[in-house]
Amino acid sequence: MLTALLVRRWRELGVAARALKPLCSGGREDARVLREAQGGGISLDAVNPWHFRSALTPVVAAEREGRTVTLREVVRVVDRARVGCDVLVVEGAGGLLSPLGRDFDSRTMIRALDAKPVVVVANRLGCLSQLFLLLEGLGQVGTSAPVVLMQPLRKHLAARTNGDLLRERLGPDRVVEIPWLRAGWKAAWKGSWVDGLDQLLSTR
Repeated sequence: MLTALLVRRWRELGVAARALKPLCSGGREDARVLREAQGGGISLDAVNPWHFRSALTPVVAAEREGRTVTLREVVRVVDRARVGCDVLVVEGAGGLLSPLGRDFDSRTMIRALDAKPVVVVANRLGCLSQLFLLLEGLGQVGTSAPVVLMQPLRKHLAARTNGDLLRERLGPDRVVEIPWLRAGWKAAWKGSWVDGLDQLLSTR
């Protein structure tokens, strides 16, 4: 959802933005949403070059089909996609250290692409530990990575206090909150949450 929102907002502001989800296991709904966010003028396979049928960690799902994906191949595809666009958003799969191929995970891919990570977490009880471990795992780039809190439908006590604590520790400019978006979110651009999205766009 966030990747699609970012790309759509950039494009609305006149920025040539594209999005890729290099690897995907199981359903391809995420890739379809990204394709739609780009106006549909790009093929599904271009958005998502490697798709595996089993809903498993990509490296395992690929092996079940007798296939392999290397970091070099992914970097080559991403580098080609950069041509002609101002911003390229690359969506990962699984967690930071989930194996994507035999020789790489999301952290390795971030480093190989010299990418700026955006950390997205569901705002719920326990997310702070998950978030701080992830930032630590990112190393140096984690010290400046924007953090996005995706809000629940109804904010419980933890969700109401997590944002304040993060802003206190990380600084107010690094923390962006995106509220729960109901059905029809793909077409909605109303509400103060767009300001939060624009705050995130400005960090590129």
